[in-house]
Amino acid sequence: MSDKKKLLIVDDAPFIREIVKHIVAKDEIIETIGEAENGVDAIAKASSLKPDIILMDIVMPQKSGIQAAQEILAENPGIKIISCSTLDKDLLADKAKDAGCVGHVQKPFNAEELINTLKNS
Repeated sequence: MSDKKKLLIVDDAPFIREIVKHIVAKDEIIETIGEAENGVDAIAKASSLKPDIILMDIVMPQKSGIQAAQEILAENPGIKIISCSTLDKDLLADKAKDAGCVGHVQKPFNAEELINTLKNS
């Protein structure tokens, strides 16, 4: 079995970060290595923690997930970023894809869909 994929969770809502950590904790392949509460924090944590995957909320204060994704990928092109949002999935997923995100999951999360998207990124 390969090493675990390291996950950074980025969402401005603490309860969402807790939900994701709870879902991921049951998986044998993905390990949560950190959390960030906004785009600025996400950029700093991505640089210091070097995650394999980032689950990135799109709508956040200070810097959006789209802006943060672009900056993170400019510095670390190997990181896989999965966008997430409660808002219009198609519009935001397209914007996120244009920014370099490799997938999108809709909130509220379907646990199985979230895990599969993270594993397959």
